[in-house]
Amino acid sequence: MPMKLLGWVLSAAALVLAAGCAHKPPPAAATGPTSGVGSPIHQPAGEEHVQTYDLHRSGKPDVWVYSVTTQDASGRPVERRVRKEADLNGDGRVDIVDYFDEAGQVTRETLDLDYDGKVDSTLYFEKGKKVRSEKDLDGDGRVDTWSFYDANEKLSRKERDVKGSGKVDYWEYWENGVIDRIGEDLDGDGQVDRWTKGSDAATAGK
Repeated sequence: MPMKLLGWVLSAAALVLAAGCAHKPPPAAATGPTSGVGSPIHQPAGEEHVQTYDLHRSGKPDVWVYSVTTQDASGRPVERRVRKEADLNGDGRVDIVDYFDEAGQVTRETLDLDYDGKVDSTLYFEKGKKVRSEKDLDGDGRVDTWSFYDANEKLSRKERDVKGSGKVDYWEYWENGVIDRIGEDLDGDGQVDRWTKGSDAATAGK
């Protein structure tokens, strides 16, 4: 997945929009989309209307921005963005979707990192800051890795379902950008049976 391209597309989309407008927590609620990652269909839902952009200059849209008309404090009508979709590789299918709250901040982002039409990673935000992520590393359609971030958006904890049982059996605790300790559930009861210091684990892996 070309992360440089991802960053470029998102940055470019932000500029276009600015110019055009003067343990396992439950997923955040979406704003009723009728399309999403892997979908070639771009249909507004309910009172939404869509605006398209061709950022790759390919002659066909690759970014779709969905908005609804609301009122500001003075009662004047304003456009509020609720969702943004992007096709990063030009195959006509959505690869990334951002969902926005009433303040215009991103609350959730879903990504198809390998362009297979399925969500591989979901990021969750609170007040514009990343607080956790969920990933499907083995491609079976189920989340198997959860990452949690502190107030500075630095990784503080990572949990994994290594055995594919549907339960967390591996924990990493991070401090100052490095693994401090690792916990493992060896018998499947959901409890840590073995702790390893981060430095010990790094040495053992060499």
